[in-house]
Amino acid sequence: MVVRGPRLHLRYATPDDAPALFELASDPEVTRFFSWGPYRDVSEPLAYIESLAAQRESGERLEFVIAGEDDVPIGVTGLSEHSVRDRRATIGSWLGRRYWGTGANRDAKALVLALAFRTLGMERVTAYASPHNPRSLRALEKLGFVREGVLRAWHRHRGEPRDVAILGLLREEWEAGPLAAEPVTVEGEPPAAWRHSQRK
Repeated sequence: MVVRGPRLHLRYATPDDAPALFELASDPEVTRFFSWGPYRDVSEPLAYIESLAAQRESGERLEFVIAGEDDVPIGVTGLSEHSVRDRRATIGSWLGRRYWGTGANRDAKALVLALAFRTLGMERVTAYASPHNPRSLRALEKLGFVREGVLRAWHRHRGEPRDVAILGLLREEWEAGPLAAEPVTVEGEPPAAWRHSQRK
């Protein structure tokens, strides 16, 4: 499956992408607020890539590399925490530092949200951010996400419990916002575990 927009596209990662992902996420600033990283060896992104097919098929994660016209990865984005019954999932993204502030985050989020709401029939998309990462919080709110509160000690980060801010975007909010007007095409079919969440 490939999700295409005017400037970027999303595609499944392949083992050939491991060196590019290693270069991007070996930067400690990129993974500063994450529960993983930074990468210290190319075997780490390779193991991540090799885990994705099974996670797609199980419905656990639906993740893509973000790429431009040259098809070289500039980051990763996708969906997790998928609830078929509740028609919701959680969005997550990261970009190499040189792509911060370029509009790539907005473009990639527009692609994932079109996939989630239009193709998969989600009714809600959740996002998490560190309460100490105002840049990420502002970026999500500019896309229409509503800050809903803080989840205390939600995950462990380098062995320490960390709080996370939770934000949400509902289908009707996305439909009323500018991202829904972005031209997005989806090539291919979602994995079977994600197909039955398509809107009737």
